[in-house]
Amino acid sequence: MEWLDWFNDSIAYVEEQLTNEIVLEEAARRAKCSTYHYQRMFSYIAGVTLGEYIRRRKMSLAGVDLQQGQKVIEVAAKYGYESPTAFNRVFKTVHGITPQEAKKDGAKLTSYPMLTFAITVKGVHAVEYQLIEKEAFYVTGLGLALGKDMEENQQKIPEFWNEVAAAGRVQELLPIMDGNSPGVLGINLMTKEVQEKWEYVIGVASKEVPIGFKQYKIPAAKWAVFSGEGPMPYSIQDLAKQVFTEWLPTSGFEYAELPDMEVYLDNNPTDAKFQIWLPVRLKRA
Repeated sequence: MEWLDWFNDSIAYVEEQLTNEIVLEEAARRAKCSTYHYQRMFSYIAGVTLGEYIRRRKMSLAGVDLQQGQKVIEVAAKYGYESPTAFNRVFKTVHGITPQEAKKDGAKLTSYPMLTFAITVKGVHAVEYQLIEKEAFYVTGLGLALGKDMEENQQKIPEFWNEVAAAGRVQELLPIMDGNSPGVLGINLMTKEVQEKWEYVIGVASKEVPIGFKQYKIPAAKWAVFSGEGPMPYSIQDLAKQVFTEWLPTSGFEYAELPDMEVYLDNNPTDAKFQIWLPVRLKRA
């Protein structure tokens, strides 16, 4: 599959740059997708974030350098750490010992090899989906400004949900929800085709805009819609991983680089009903 070759090319670039600056845009360009989609796909396929993978690889190589007699301060600088203290902290997180301890004879280190993406046999569980053509529509809600680091965003978004829910803001939106588009939406506005500044929105489909809320326009798209239920957040995370690693690569479609959505049809955390709305287009030649 071509996309595997593209992702392996991006990993080769990351490996080449472990002692230099790793430009996220270049890694994503080699994988032929946006920086947002690249980081998300990487996490689903590899099981760790791109940032964590890079840290593990740097510390694996740093351990070899230290055991070969290089000085801690030199190795820290080699892998981009201006502060030996920061280097020590990350090194110990990966190896369980300090850099100085790693230099001793018999020290045990952990090595994380370079990733290689390959086809694996999957598909034991069927994936049911619907294709829905939907015109542009409006969402009223609250937005969270985000940076381009998906690892940080994965921490901020759950906190944002907790804050909005605790303040009762979701309940304020329910009376204005469009009855033809039910559900509380979690929308990723993280594609340059829509806006340069990344934002995550919690809201409902509505043309009304009460005081204290903002309105967002979601572009017309062809959506692949996947439904699920179960305890949160694990059930929706498992479904998303299946969608991106099993369904999407073999579906004949590709991610359309438009906003994608999670739709929560009830608020029962132990047995939630939800949908994933993924914008798709036919795979380009």
